[in-house]
Amino acid sequence: MIALNNSTQARVPQVSLLRPGFIRAKLETFCLRARLQPSHNSSKGKGALAPEVLFSAGPRSHITNREAGLTLVELIITVAILSILATAAVPIARFQARREKERELRRDLWELRAAIDRYKDAADKGAFQVKADSLGYPPDLQTLVDGVDVQGKKVRFLRRIPVDPMTGTNEWGLRSNQDDPDSDSFGGQNVFDVHSKSQGTALDGTKYSTW
Repeated sequence: MIALNNSTQARVPQVSLLRPGFIRAKLETFCLRARLQPSHNSSKGKGALAPEVLFSAGPRSHITNREAGLTLVELIITVAILSILATAAVPIARFQARREKERELRRDLWELRAAIDRYKDAADKGAFQVKADSLGYPPDLQTLVDGVDVQGKKVRFLRRIPVDPMTGTNEWGLRSNQDDPDSDSFGGQNVFDVHSKSQGTALDGTKYSTW
């Protein structure tokens, strides 16, 4: 009996349970059976999840949630920074717009006064007839646009009456040479000077009407 057992044992191959190939093959067989085996919710038509899916679902979901949380924090910080920048940009934009209007006002006043001076120079040279009490200054701003006849030719001193950027109209305050320099009333004798009708205050603290 002992000899038979020895011979039988000699014909049986020795299988090591610790070999990597044997363990891998068993795990693959187990995973395959787990995929094919129906789950307890077979009435709903859903199969059982494979073990590797069950083991991997937890960590992946955890990492995704953490990454999503970091993205939300970054989004909140970005929105807050943009809000601060937008709040700071509004006063700067208003300042720039106001300064541009002031530049336009100075340019328009210079253009009107230069046209008045050209009219005065031509009148003093006798290029055309003027009223005695006008002292060579134009009676109104429209005369500068319409022009005067000089030796059979029409001479214009102003292309158009500019729009006051502070009031939005082409109506300007007028002063004659008989009026006080800071007077707001117009005597009507002639147009010696012009000023804005705006009562606003400039960035330098002066009144637009005194420019």
